[in-house]
Amino acid sequence: MIIREDIPFGRERRTMLLDPRAEALVEKYLPSHAALSGTAEAFAALADTGRLRIVSALSVSEMCVSDMSALIGVNQTTLSHQLRMLRSAGIVRCRKQGKVVFYSLASPDVAELMLLVTRLEDAAEA
Repeated sequence: MIIREDIPFGRERRTMLLDPRAEALVEKYLPSHAALSGTAEAFAALADTGRLRIVSALSVSEMCVSDMSALIGVNQTTLSHQLRMLRSAGIVRCRKQGKVVFYSLASPDVAELMLLVTRLEDAAEA
């Protein structure tokens, strides 16, 4: 796409797209600042191999901290801290059953995102 720079009145510099339809589409579908901020927070929470292992494990099954700790090979204190970060980013949720807390993915979309990113990584290696 070709971009033209116009310098309108005053000191302000403005860039205009030559294709007004493209400009309208971008304006229509560009997420709000709040939505992008939430997305950045979610990606930041996923930007750690340990947390990605947790998400991958929860993509298969809901689990309690002790089972997840044994499967992933991380102590329960570290795991609880990582789960807290994932929970605050809206990636995982928890439910209590008696004294045991079970964790699962907050949405099946998270598992789909993991699959997509894995496919992208596989394609980049090929």
